[in-house]
Amino acid sequence: MNRPIVLAIDGPAGAGKSTVAELLANELGYFYFDTGALYRAVSVRCLEEGVDLSDETRLGQLVGEIDIQVRPASVEDGRQIDVLLHGRDISHAIRTPEVDAVVSRVAASPAVRAGLIDLQRRQVQGVGTILAGRDIGTVVCPDADLKIYLTASPAERAHRRLVQVGGAPDRLGEMEAAIVERDRKDASRAIAPMVKADDAVEIDSDGKSIEQVVRLIRELLTERVATPRAAEAGR
Repeated sequence: MNRPIVLAIDGPAGAGKSTVAELLANELGYFYFDTGALYRAVSVRCLEEGVDLSDETRLGQLVGEIDIQVRPASVEDGRQIDVLLHGRDISHAIRTPEVDAVVSRVAASPAVRAGLIDLQRRQVQGVGTILAGRDIGTVVCPDADLKIYLTASPAERAHRRLVQVGGAPDRLGEMEAAIVERDRKDASRAIAPMVKADDAVEIDSDGKSIEQVVRLIRELLTERVATPRAAEAGR
């Protein structure tokens, strides 16, 4: 195969897509692209400019003018990628509670989704690229070499989130409720809803370590794509 390999990883929030994709990319020498970072970057801009999220015309204008750059992490401070907004580093700003509160609405905008498709597709580069998101296998890269739908129960995802943010145990129920609501919004939006592609392999990460999930996907990729690099990484 003389073109870059594309691995699409879709699934709900908190299923481990970003962590798995980053580890796989490091092992295989691929570029990891978290497409959710684009919607979060747009959310940052909307919050800064006080944009009415129900104004599709304004959202379309904003996306048409916005300059977002995503590249491999340049600083070892916990970030997985660098995200630049008009040249400004917002790699940590996209993960704030304020952005969490609006990103679903931003991502549900037809104008925003349409405006970001080409940018996502242009990220495929090098020997291969791993894209993680909600609609990679169905909309962004429907011809991906391998499609994974990575999921986990709301309870498991809430527990992971609690550990990640260092929250109090009594917030577990609140976090699980928020995850269920996020799933509902992502799956029911009119444009590019979160659904499993017909030819995607579903992996439930409940009870599995990150290393086990990574190994499973690596084996699937080796089976689907017979390349020296993938074969070597699968040994």
